[in-house]
Amino acid sequence: MFKRKITCYNNEEFRKGMNELRRSYEIDMCHGPLFSRLIVFAIPLILSGILQLLFNAADIIVVGRFTGSHALAAVGSTSSLINLLVNLFIGVSVGANVLLGRYYGAQDYKNASETVHTAMVTAIVGGVIMIIAGVLLARPLLEMMGTPQDVLSLSVLYMRIYFIGMPAFMVYNFGAALLRALGDTKRPLYFLTVAGVVNVIFNLFFVIVLHMGVAGVALATIIAQAISAGLILLSLEKSEGVLHLRLKELSFHKDKLFGMLRVGLPAGLQGVIFNISNVLIQSSINSFGSVVMAGNTAASNIEGFVYTSMNAVYQTSLSFTSQNYGAKQYHRIDKILLQCLGIVTFVGLFMGIGAFLLGHPLLSIYSSSEEVIQYGIARLSVVSASYFLCGIMDVFVGSLRGIGYSIMPMLVSLAGACLFRIIWIFTIFQVEHTQFSLYVSYPISWMLTISAHLICYLLVRKKAFAK
Repeated sequence: MFKRKITCYNNEEFRKGMNELRRSYEIDMCHGPLFSRLIVFAIPLILSGILQLLFNAADIIVVGRFTGSHALAAVGSTSSLINLLVNLFIGVSVGANVLLGRYYGAQDYKNASETVHTAMVTAIVGGVIMIIAGVLLARPLLEMMGTPQDVLSLSVLYMRIYFIGMPAFMVYNFGAALLRALGDTKRPLYFLTVAGVVNVIFNLFFVIVLHMGVAGVALATIIAQAISAGLILLSLEKSEGVLHLRLKELSFHKDKLFGMLRVGLPAGLQGVIFNISNVLIQSSINSFGSVVMAGNTAASNIEGFVYTSMNAVYQTSLSFTSQNYGAKQYHRIDKILLQCLGIVTFVGLFMGIGAFLLGHPLLSIYSSSEEVIQYGIARLSVVSASYFLCGIMDVFVGSLRGIGYSIMPMLVSLAGACLFRIIWIFTIFQVEHTQFSLYVSYPISWMLTISAHLICYLLVRKKAFAK
């Protein structure tokens, strides 16, 4: 077994440490049956994503029910902007996952350990940068989005408080990405369960008892994020083997940082530019007024549960592909892609259509206004019902990134989805200025992008495996 203080490893220590980890949390991704292990890996990820979404859902539900539609619109109007600002660093965490998985699959445990320490430093530095960006840019960016004056001040307040918790947010996400690289999706679920319960309790206390409104729900989210970050750091510090975090060894290893950026930066840039199109769509929705904004916010939040469940399959594809690529188990990579496509299609159809069919009772959780509910159903009928297409698109991206191609899927996704939507907003939407014409751009862009990703995968797989 690994000793806590040693910094160089030998094969016997590596095997002992890995055997202990395998018995407790790790999934062997490179040998044995695939489908059952894909499911075992994905289910905790799905539950973790749902719990993480409950942070924001609790904010929206509490302010919608106990403060009013203006507060609901204020919190909801910040979501696309928050995603825009944080997605660059979340993309880098994807790079950390791929790099660690590749080193681990190749049993290169020294470089794997250096990847862990570099990733956590990157998370802390990124969190500090996000505090500065969020506090300084909140008002000008929200004004650029055309946020109505009756909710602008509340939106700015919520966003500025929310971003104070960014270091904890980053530490949790990078730490969870490292655990996933070795097959551990259970501990992040446990940590988010604790943090999610705390978030709901403080939401209710700050809003109902202290009447703090949007400031209260933002503060509750910060507290919950700090708890999840603390638990993830403790788990890494207590872990044996390559995951063991030594505070005195926290530093940037240049080659590991560049390796994470090589895969993660295109993923992050894709997320940033994707959210530019989402910001434009949010700005277009803002033109219909605060009631439509409230309905769209509630529907978007429901769709988030569908998306995060499908995104868990994307992360499964990414992690399994990167480890098998590092271990040169190329014959398993096609099987991983096909089985993940089947899983994500089922998840997307079941949850997406289910969300639409149960739209009225689900939306009534967020608002008692019948008008708000009807506007929310209008979005669910188009976006949620076709959401499985987005999941298929993302699984292709996960496979391509897992075998080392990150720029190509970024360019394809940006052209097929982001650029297409921007063009749509400035052309079709200007002629047919309706919510339907805005929402239908989503499924059309997903179908175009899936076709392009399929062609790319077929073209690069032989080259990647030969290399």
